[in-house]
Amino acid sequence: MGSKACGVCKEVQSKYKCPSCRAPYCSVACFKKHKEILCQKSLTPLEEQTAATVRPARSLEVEEPSWLVNEEQLQSLAVSADIRDALKDEELRKLIIRIDSAEEPDKELDKAIQGQIFHEFTDKILAIVSPKE
Repeated sequence: MGSKACGVCKEVQSKYKCPSCRAPYCSVACFKKHKEILCQKSLTPLEEQTAATVRPARSLEVEEPSWLVNEEQLQSLAVSADIRDALKDEELRKLIIRIDSAEEPDKELDKAIQGQIFHEFTDKILAIVSPKE
C-alpha cells in the first residue's frame, strides 16, 4: 500500500486527511489552502448523517466478529461526553491522526496502546461498548 502525495501541493507525502472530504494533505499551510480553495463541501444535515456512517476505505479484518461494534454502540460513542472530552486532548488527537494516516496502522496502534493517554481512552470506549454488568 503506497502513500499518497499531498492533494494540495502535490510535492510532499500526505500525513493527514481532511475531516470533511478525506482529501490528503501534508501540513497546516496546505490544509488552510485546501479549506479556502479546494474543500468547498458544505454538507446538508442528511449528508452529515450519511458521512458519519461511512465506513473506512481500508478493509477491516478481525479475528473475532464479536469485536465489531454495532450501530447502537457506535451511536453511544458518538454522543458520549467522556469521549468528546477525551478527544479535546491534543496529544491524543495527534496519536489518532498518526494511526489513521500510517501505512501500517496496526503497528502504530500497537505503539499507541503502550502509552497511558491512549490506554485511558480505550478504557473509556470499552466502558461504553461493553459495560460491566
